[in-house]
Amino acid sequence: MTHQDILDEFLSLPAEAQSQVVSLIALLKQKYLCSKPESPSPNSDLTNDPFVGMWKDRQDLGSRAWVRTLRETEWSKSFKI
Repeated sequence: MTHQDILDEFLSLPAEAQSQVVSLIALLKQKYLCSKPESPSPNSDLTNDPFVGMWKDRQDLGSRAWVRTLRETEWSKSFKI
């Protein structure tokens, strides 16, 4: 069964059943969350990583405002039931 098949099956359920599925997912996520805090990765300090800021001198990209706008619109999208 593909992700699309699962989504189609979910959307075919009545609203009350969809609500129950969402509640079950929340319960399972809470149950299987790792209670042990993750230790920071040895590579988590990006201050000196050459990847960070690699496009800072690019003149052809223009303003960074379009990137912020794109991120705000794309990252604020949520799955609507």
